[in-house]
Amino acid sequence: MSISAQQRGIARCTECGKLSHLPDLGHKTTAACPRCNTELSFRKPQSLQRSWAYTIAATALMIPANILPILTVISFGQGDPDTIMSGVVKLWVADLQAIAVIVFIASIAVPVLKLLILVILMLVVQWQLPLSRQQCTILYRFIHFIGRWSMLDLFMISILVTLVHLGNIATVESGPAATAFAAVVVLTLFAANSFDPRLIWDLDND
Repeated sequence: MSISAQQRGIARCTECGKLSHLPDLGHKTTAACPRCNTELSFRKPQSLQRSWAYTIAATALMIPANILPILTVISFGQGDPDTIMSGVVKLWVADLQAIAVIVFIASIAVPVLKLLILVILMLVVQWQLPLSRQQCTILYRFIHFIGRWSMLDLFMISILVTLVHLGNIATVESGPAATAFAAVVVLTLFAANSFDPRLIWDLDND
């Protein structure tokens, strides 16, 4: 049977990553990292509580992010606001299927998938669900990998707003959904960073 770092009394600094040997301090250590003076603990303090808070907030903001208009293209003084889904449909109808798929994946599929994975991981820890620890670790690494592409949709909007500005001929204006969507992206990043994946493996030691 393998011995964990916690059982050996070794804690990892959450700021600089330095390993420190804490033989007799237990789970609620108040020792400081010798490199950066950050308070040390064997696991991220209040990891699940923080992750749940960020995840619930992100889930709530998904509603206005998908219902409210995210941008409006005004051509010759006229234009209709578009939600994320209506924009995808217009791109598809305009024979821009590749761009429509990219927008759908970046703006709808990825955020929803990240939230579902976060909920599954937290339920695995809280309810001790009999899921593979290796698979849970892969899911956790996946949401960290995919997080770098989460701002793709907002990046495209910012480019359109900056470049497509031709006075009365054509303009692009961002809508309130852009703010909500940006908040969803940031909150999911915070939720993923707050979750301590070592809690998954601690279940094997219970």
